[in-house]
Amino acid sequence: MQASPSPSPPSSPYLSSGSSASSMTPPPTPPNLHQNSIDPAAKWLVQKFGGTSVGKFAVKIAEDIVSDYLDQHKVAIVCSARSGSTKALGTTNLLLKAASQSLQRTKSPNGTGTNTPNGLFNSSPTLNQSPAGSPRPRSKSSPRSDTSFGALAITPATGASETSFNATVDLLRSEHITAARSIVRDPEILNVLEAEIERDIDSLRSFLFAAQVINEISPRSKDSIIGYGERLGCKIVTAVLRDRGIDAEFVSLENVVPLPADGEVYEENETLGQEFYDKVAAAVGERIRQCGPRVPVVTGFFGPVPGSLLRQVGRGYTDLLSALLAVGLQASELQIWKEVDGIFTADPRKVPTARLIPIISPEEAAELTYYGSEVVHPFTMEQVIRKKIPIRIKNVENPRGGGTVIHPDPDIDASCASKEAEAFSSVSAGAHSTYKALGELRQSKNASMPLGWDPNMHKHPTAVTMKEGIVVLNVNSNRKSVSHGFLAGIFGVLDRFGVVVDLISTSEVHVSMAIEQGDERRSLDKVVRELSKYGTVTVARDMAILSLVGKQMHHLVGIAGRMFTTLGQGNVNIEMISQGSNEINISCVIDGRDAVKALNLIHQSCLQIMPQGARGRMGPWLF
Repeated sequence: MQASPSPSPPSSPYLSSGSSASSMTPPPTPPNLHQNSIDPAAKWLVQKFGGTSVGKFAVKIAEDIVSDYLDQHKVAIVCSARSGSTKALGTTNLLLKAASQSLQRTKSPNGTGTNTPNGLFNSSPTLNQSPAGSPRPRSKSSPRSDTSFGALAITPATGASETSFNATVDLLRSEHITAARSIVRDPEILNVLEAEIERDIDSLRSFLFAAQVINEISPRSKDSIIGYGERLGCKIVTAVLRDRGIDAEFVSLENVVPLPADGEVYEENETLGQEFYDKVAAAVGERIRQCGPRVPVVTGFFGPVPGSLLRQVGRGYTDLLSALLAVGLQASELQIWKEVDGIFTADPRKVPTARLIPIISPEEAAELTYYGSEVVHPFTMEQVIRKKIPIRIKNVENPRGGGTVIHPDPDIDASCASKEAEAFSSVSAGAHSTYKALGELRQSKNASMPLGWDPNMHKHPTAVTMKEGIVVLNVNSNRKSVSHGFLAGIFGVLDRFGVVVDLISTSEVHVSMAIEQGDERRSLDKVVRELSKYGTVTVARDMAILSLVGKQMHHLVGIAGRMFTTLGQGNVNIEMISQGSNEINISCVIDGRDAVKALNLIHQSCLQIMPQGARGRMGPWLF
């Protein structure tokens, strides 16, 4: 049967003309909308907002953050998928759940298992029709249109049985429609936004039905499914910005990855090198410049990536895209907005005297990430730091605060950063002349030391962190006279089972390894059985890694002695000790029951921070 053409979608006042979600050219911008600075000297500023910020603080983002930067900068916004009231109800988790449900077998009327929805191949299949049993209403303003995932959206005919993923998709729809109605005031903008949400939900449902028919979801198909989360989140943020008087434009980057030159093709399993990411950065930057004075709201999803975005990058791809965008635009700064003031000297939930760190080196931030603190993934940091672009972590709930700067310039010292933070926090709303002051501050430092440099500033480490839920595996060789191949065998077992080792201490016939405990005890039991072929294996569970981090650690004579003496005086037993080759951290493994006590002891003894120290806003220090 020949499908009738789909009617044109409603004209959207905020969608990009290049967006796959709309082929309509946006109407002229009303003269009262706030736009990006048209000053040729104005620098780009990339602001990345996480799922919690998008879910809870979309109005605050529009009213108190973005609007304050527009007169002095060209702002580009990158958004994650919206979070939910619980982690399980987060958009990405729901999308992954729906993908999994689409492959679950359903019962046919005769009792046999089948993956094909009943009625899909009726003699008169229906195109662009909602599946029966779905409780969601179809908005009259949201006709189905072509999407980037296929021109024809085929769903079961009327009378088809309910599929397992429908309830999850309906929940996604309900979450986003409810959010839209609660924060968008203008009826016209709300109507268009609801139509866009309906369109994306219908497209997602069709995609999942297709996956159910073929009984397969490839890694790249899973990428496409999770990409709906950023599309929905960005469209809501775009609508909120328009509703609050900011000329915003939704930009989808799902087709931005450049094809290889000279007819080459990417191998599906190849590891993508820096050249690939440089090309993506250039392509993303070029796409965003086409927005003119409008404020682009950019999807963190930029697939399809060879070998799958989830496999190559993981769920931190939104941070990576924001970094690549900052590089492509040659931005003055990448801002990552969270729900805390920045990076602290320790977790303030566990250490009441923890203080905000105004500036930190990329190396220190990377160490904190490795050992339990969610700062920014080291690979993401590398993309901007190599181009000398600072990363500033700021608080959505406290936008006037200076935050923490991950600074690529090794000459910028903590004393200089304190002056920066003080200057930044004193600026009145809408007057971000601070950046000019900061530039003068940096330029005024002499060739060797920054302005206000104090030789006593680096007599203490930068931070102390704790990673809990650790298992220690000790392997003693059962062939003490024959050590050849012992370590190779151990590492071979770890490689086969995909075990990531956080810390390791070795001798000729003994290996101690600290690994994450994880949820799957059977997998660990299999690893232990394999390791037993090479020697006697003992397992210590419920341990914790305590790490003291500081860029100048190798200059701090006696700091290791002070750390271990403090733990000994506090009756904290040490299971294992390790120091990295870069001499930027000293780590040890202790009993998990002593974790909080040890954290406070080391924070006061080694960082010399007393209870009267200034503190930032309470919350997860690097959440």
